[in-house]
Amino acid sequence: MKEEKKISPMIPVVVDDREAGSEVVHALREIDGLVVEVRRLKLGDYYINGNLLIERKTFGDLASSIKDGRLFQQASRLASCPTRSAVILEGTADDLIRSRMRREAIQGALITLTIILGIPVLRSKDPLESARLMLYAARQTGAVPRQSFPRRGKRPRGKRKLQLYILQGLPGVGPGRANRLLETFDSVEAVVTATTARLAEVHGIGIKTAQSIRWSVTP
Repeated sequence: MKEEKKISPMIPVVVDDREAGSEVVHALREIDGLVVEVRRLKLGDYYINGNLLIERKTFGDLASSIKDGRLFQQASRLASCPTRSAVILEGTADDLIRSRMRREAIQGALITLTIILGIPVLRSKDPLESARLMLYAARQTGAVPRQSFPRRGKRPRGKRKLQLYILQGLPGVGPGRANRLLETFDSVEAVVTATTARLAEVHGIGIKTAQSIRWSVTP
């Protein structure tokens, strides 16, 4: 009896309509096994296979979002979302030079994204590689259950617990200070975008800790 060929299920990719004209979307449509839908997303640029949010940034995008503060607002929302999330940073060394952003500022932003907020940053050289990277990520996250591997310091369930967990990644912030920061500002996003003076007003924070927090989340 002839063995039937197993057909892999199609992977759905929802693209934020503000990304609709990008070369990445064209590349995604050319890849077999993906079904691409364009609509407005509340968070991220791409929602893949119902379990992965991707924020895509070129070096130029990254530089602009660091300067105007959007990066940390977006990253804080991603970090607080229960859905798996990642940032794809697209471009080459030449693109980094053209962005006119200091290397130290880029490194500081990446430290905040990865170490403080716990968001993976994936690298690609161009839109085609970004599209392929999304496909690989979708396949692997679909094949490996979220809790397959035990991990130290794994993110807790529940939005408030997750927010407190993220805030405790900031310098000088333990459980008590994280609680007071969240009670004062209501969200991680508001904490990481607050001024030094405003942070220092929170009971138990003080100017030195406030300065350390601002240093850790700014270029």
